Amino acid sequence: MCAYCSATNVPFEIEHTVPKSRGGTDRVSNLALSCPLCNQKKGDRTAAEFGHPEVQMQAKAPLKDAAAVNATRWTLSHRLLTLGLSVETGSGGRTKWNRTQRDVPKTHWLDAACVGASTPAHLRWKAVIPICITAQGWQRRQMCLMDRFGFPRTTAKKHSRVQGFKTGDLVKAVVPAEAKSGKKVGTYVGKVAVRARGSFNLTTRKGLMPGISYRYCHLLQRGDGYVYQKGAGAFLPLS
Repeated sequence: MCAYCSATNVPFEIEHTVPKSRGGTDRVSNLALSCPLCNQKKGDRTAAEFGHPEVQMQAKAPLKDAAAVNATRWTLSHRLLTLGLSVETGSGGRTKWNRTQRDVPKTHWLDAACVGASTPAHLRWKAVIPICITAQGWQRRQMCLMDRFGFPRTTAKKHSRVQGFKTGDLVKAVVPAEAKSGKKVGTYVGKVAVRARGSFNLTTRKGLMPGISYRYCHLLQRGDGYVYQKGAGAFLPLS
């Protein structure tokens, strides 16, 4: 389709997002497909000046991430082959063809089921609930926080484990009716942020729940730097 008006089924022309008269080059990242009408209207303007900054930004996007992924996937494939495993690879076009033929929606986890020639003719995916894993990291490495002049404004880190809990742990908090704060009565599941005084902050799907005593918390899973979500997204313990 045309990069500017999204027209289809028309003759296309190769167009320079930054015109050669303005210092643009013939490199692939500076080229775009355009219908003749848009190409004439654009003239010697850049894509951003023509009202399409997103086209010009995409042309400037570095390809370092794509190069790293390509190098990693081929290295992984070659190492698996040395183990004598049955390894199959396929192109992105083959994956899309498999997905289209089976009327499967476009998602990362369903794409993984449509890779290669061995994809079965029928995929029973509608009853499958995927587990989504997101890397969150551990905690900041900074020993203390600085002010705008570069001087420390907090004390150095102390023990990160309080009453057996550590920031990032997945816990279930059951606040009974006899608790001091009646507003927090209920059951909550989420990631905990520990405090030395034993009053924790709990991040749940519904938002932040501050001031939960460690006495009401039960460990579900130790924090490992990842967030696990089942389907549309409740916190999910591995067990």
